[in-house]
Amino acid sequence: MGGGLVPGVVPRAGDLDGARVLVAGLGVSGRAASEVLRHHGAKVWTLDHRAEDADLQDDGALDPTDFDLVVASPGWRPDGPLLAAAVTRGVPVWSEVELAWRTRASRGGRGPAPWLALTGTNGKTTTVGMLSSILQAAGLRAPAVGNVGTPVVEAVQDPAHDVLAVELSSFQLHFTHTVRARAAALLNLADDHLDWHGSMEAYAAAKARVLTGAEVACVYPARDGRLERLVGEAEVTEGARAVGTTLGAPGPGQLGVVESLLVDRAFHAPADDPRRASTAAELATVDDLSHLAGPSGTPAPHVIENALAASALARAHGVPTEAVAAGLRAFAPGAHRTRPVGVVDDVVFVDDSKATNAHAASAALASFPPGSVVWIAGGLAKGARFEELVRTHAERLVGVVLIGVDAAPLAEALTRHAPGVPVVRVDPADTGAVMTRAVHEARRMSRPGATVLLAPACASMDQFDSYAQRGELFAAAVRELAPDAPGGPRA
Repeated sequence: MGGGLVPGVVPRAGDLDGARVLVAGLGVSGRAASEVLRHHGAKVWTLDHRAEDADLQDDGALDPTDFDLVVASPGWRPDGPLLAAAVTRGVPVWSEVELAWRTRASRGGRGPAPWLALTGTNGKTTTVGMLSSILQAAGLRAPAVGNVGTPVVEAVQDPAHDVLAVELSSFQLHFTHTVRARAAALLNLADDHLDWHGSMEAYAAAKARVLTGAEVACVYPARDGRLERLVGEAEVTEGARAVGTTLGAPGPGQLGVVESLLVDRAFHAPADDPRRASTAAELATVDDLSHLAGPSGTPAPHVIENALAASALARAHGVPTEAVAAGLRAFAPGAHRTRPVGVVDDVVFVDDSKATNAHAASAALASFPPGSVVWIAGGLAKGARFEELVRTHAERLVGVVLIGVDAAPLAEALTRHAPGVPVVRVDPADTGAVMTRAVHEARRMSRPGATVLLAPACASMDQFDSYAQRGELFAAAVRELAPDAPGGPRA
């Protein structure tokens, strides 16, 4: 054993000098973690099954007790042999997020930058982007980091940041132990990643870690009883409040919508103000989200819910009301999120490749009227089922194109709940041309005025490098249909 770490004792950041640390996984976060560990004087060994520059590529013969600490990248399952053995034998296992929290740079006499953290099955990236935009509108240096953009372990080394808007996945949270956010939000919870976590209960427990130790507020959708229970059970800092969001008129301690106004009844007045119970603060209007409107011309409910959650976190940090509207207006959504990529013969092709689970695909499908959608779906189901998704949206479908190696759960749900909808299966062995074939089949099934929607409800790694590549290949296949069509977004 090396360095300043004591066997069986959870290490501190200051103990990293000379410590023997194994970094499992050399993706973006793993490489950033390795660099930070070396900066703090640790002796680092990297492990990755595919990266040629990794120090180790086979974990079969590794003894985790040869190391003082293991830092696990999100792709490494906790029940895998290496991590399970480390936990059993008392070797600390940290996520990159845990390492980040323990190595935060101080801002002089103000201490490290606080975190405004959020998680959920869907909407995380949009919400954290909205939050960062609101904070920046208030004049704060506040990047969106974590599961999106810059790895959080890299961002926390910069003492110039005022506050961090942190998106966290359930993978990142599983081995996160001591993070204490200024305010935290749990956006939603639906079946996802059950193959990784093993059960819905374990998945929910990982997500709920974001709430632990919250100093000011825990934000959640007020309509969701399960999330309300998780908030109620969370061990938070004394005085932290549960703050609900609602698409209706908010009650005391909530944010909501009144006659197209986004209003705050949680942070609008001091706790001892006698007018607190009868007043509210106007934050923004639904029109401030008009640039995020879907095919209906109005922002979808989930977009408004994301805006309310972002606003609640910002308000918990003390952001003034005028910054909320300015930040929401300035927010620009990322790629592959319900974006039109072309029009061919009066058929609109829409890329929502980011819809990697049933909950996200449901939000995308809900944006379209009955009898209007040719749906391209499929990929890695991750142990999920799709009965509720298909049953809810069957009337919107005029055809379905199934891609991916794991099409059986979707095919079964379509047979049971949408038996009259024609379904075409693209051969999963034809990986190189899968998206071109899917787009051509979808065009054949469509009619003028319809929408071809790529909202796979599944992960992408069976046939693509990422959901981004899947969306890019979809857009490229659409462009090939009519490369010379004139004007605007037409393909």
